[in-house]
Amino acid sequence: MTNRDRIGLTWISFFSYALTGAVVIVTGMVLENIADYFQLPVAQMSNTFTFLNAGILAAVFLNAWLMEIIPLKRQLIFGFVLMILSVLGLMTSHNLSVFSLCMFVLGVVSGITMSIGTFLITHLYEGRQRGSRLLFTDSFFSMAGTIFPIIAAAILARALPWYWVYACIGVIYVVIFVLALCFEFPVLGKKAPNQQQAAQKEKWGIGVLFLSVAALCYILGQLGFIGWVPLYATKTMGMDITQAGGLVGNFWTSYMIGMWAFSAILRFFDPQRILTVLALMATLLMYWFVSSDDASMLKWIMISLGFFSSAIYTTIITLGSLQTKVSSPKLVNFILTCGTVGTMLTFVVTGPIVDKGGAHAALMTANGLYAVVFVMCLLLGFVSKHKLHGHMSSH
Repeated sequence: MTNRDRIGLTWISFFSYALTGAVVIVTGMVLENIADYFQLPVAQMSNTFTFLNAGILAAVFLNAWLMEIIPLKRQLIFGFVLMILSVLGLMTSHNLSVFSLCMFVLGVVSGITMSIGTFLITHLYEGRQRGSRLLFTDSFFSMAGTIFPIIAAAILARALPWYWVYACIGVIYVVIFVLALCFEFPVLGKKAPNQQQAAQKEKWGIGVLFLSVAALCYILGQLGFIGWVPLYATKTMGMDITQAGGLVGNFWTSYMIGMWAFSAILRFFDPQRILTVLALMATLLMYWFVSSDDASMLKWIMISLGFFSSAIYTTIITLGSLQTKVSSPKLVNFILTCGTVGTMLTFVVTGPIVDKGGAHAALMTANGLYAVVFVMCLLLGFVSKHKLHGHMSSH
């Protein structure tokens, strides 16, 4: 593979994460307008966005096998067609069933591109460089989460229809489509080089189980925590809604800064050791947050928590990809799927807990899930194959 192709495919990975970040994070911005459009209560309308998450989950899960059957370039071209159809469906239909179908298709397109983007980074880069590249790629998710709510607010403030927000998101896929046509992709499946075919048959080992549990618990814990922080801050800590929203903003801002910082730092440290330290720090900081009586300290705890949490998920994926001699798309997608299941379960798990014990109980549950992540990372140290396979040199 030429260096030109490597750079082009890396940029496809960056934009694939930006696409998923934009699709997922603008939901809160447009939800009320969409509910008015369909003349439904906001709570009822929010349920239809489950189709979006279901589409992402289905695509990430199935693409572990589809990557070896359907060439990556063809998948991205097909995704471009689906993207156009789903945006046109949102623009032209006033039917709730069509809206739900379009959301599912948007989820499928996002899931396919994100799984391809993740695999490309794990395939193109080795060792510590792989970890730093994955972190930088993941920062595009956060960047889109920062930029597109601003774009959505500008569109809605000008009284333009909400579906123009999704048309703007579609522009990201136009860039992915153009890049996909310009560069050559790695060959997978039966036509792949012998070394790569051997990797498909290699046993994953118990380390992958630890990493999969860690991925699920981390995403479930993080989203469960962030989802109920505003309610906890207003009802228990006496903050107003602006201050509560500021806490969430502080988290994501420091999260993005942390990704950029750790993309450089990870080059110099063993990923399993730094992952264990970060998981411990995040667990302790979250415990400090849920047990603190000082509202003025919460801002600084959230900033610290966002920074130390930022590298955990991508380092889990990096270590997963290093458990075999050659990065396996099925293995990477399996860990991604576990994380996506965590997203799906967020309100299924935390909703009943909040009903019975309040927002504080949900935050304590999230803290317990972070503790599980730390234990999984600790156990991984005894069984991980990332050093055994000689991936640790930087290329």
